Amino acid sequence: MLDDRAKTLLKTLVERYIAEGQPVGSRTLSRASGLDLSPATIRNVMADLEELGLIASPHTSAGRVPTARGYRLFVDTMLTARPLDLEHVPPDVAAAREQLHPDQPQRVIAQAAQLLSSLSSFVGVVTAPRRAGVFRHIEFLRLGERRVLVILVSPEGDVQNRLIFTARDHTQAELVEATNYLNAHYAGLTLDEVRARLQLEVEALRGEIAALMQAAVQAGSEALADSSEQVIVSGERNLLGVQDFGNDMKSLRRLFDLFEQKTELMRLLDTSSRADGVRIWIGGESQVVPFEELSVVSAPYEVDGRIVGTLGVIGPTRMAYDRMIQIVDITARLVGNALSAR
Repeated sequence: MLDDRAKTLLKTLVERYIAEGQPVGSRTLSRASGLDLSPATIRNVMADLEELGLIASPHTSAGRVPTARGYRLFVDTMLTARPLDLEHVPPDVAAAREQLHPDQPQRVIAQAAQLLSSLSSFVGVVTAPRRAGVFRHIEFLRLGERRVLVILVSPEGDVQNRLIFTARDHTQAELVEATNYLNAHYAGLTLDEVRARLQLEVEALRGEIAALMQAAVQAGSEALADSSEQVIVSGERNLLGVQDFGNDMKSLRRLFDLFEQKTELMRLLDTSSRADGVRIWIGGESQVVPFEELSVVSAPYEVDGRIVGTLGVIGPTRMAYDRMIQIVDITARLVGNALSAR
């Protein structure tokens, strides 16, 4: 447990390093911290902080820099980031907000990634909205022996087709009967709700209808997954100008591989979607994006009160976390408002 003196010095060191990007020496800390301490006392406190793994001493400098653990303590206990009011946002955010045109979701998502990147000067990432999986209409069409085409129509008119193989052959008359029953009893529910009801009602349903519905739910879930897992990334080249990465080509290659493959980003952002508000991953904490020199600030966004996706900023651990929190928080709200207004 740090005493108040050690906390003040650590907070000052982190803030100076974020602002200037240079290792912070004891003389600078003495001036900037406002504490009436001798240089020897400050050096002793620095030695204690280094022993705790909160700061480190680069080989080429007598100063200290924060470690990922030091940043984490700073963010958790010393950082105050006030949420921005949508009606009183900074001029750069207000100007960028005008880019979000709610004419189509995909355009809003691309614009949001660019907005995050331009405001942060780092990398903006946004997952496309996940569909609720609600169907308005379902239809079965016999294609041949034990082959049935499932046609799912969403409330928005999107059509998903999926071929399923049944345990036995069905006549078209049987498929029509199943279609009518399912549309009468299950239309308007999400696929998850249908799956849950089927588990309770399967004994009461005729065997062929239950089997067809279970196959249709599985097919619909697969079609939904195929169409919804999408990550938009903007501003990757910004990292080329970041002091922490500019001369480390190996790290840059790993980062660009991450942005290109996107699978790991999906896992990280999916985890973030279950968070309440803004979430910060520092260094290798996420296990999904295990870069010691990288941080991710993310938040879920909602449409009509339901979380449908996640967005965030990816940049060096030496970032202005208070500003990144505000940027991510307000962009999440702007995206939610734009998509809800369609």
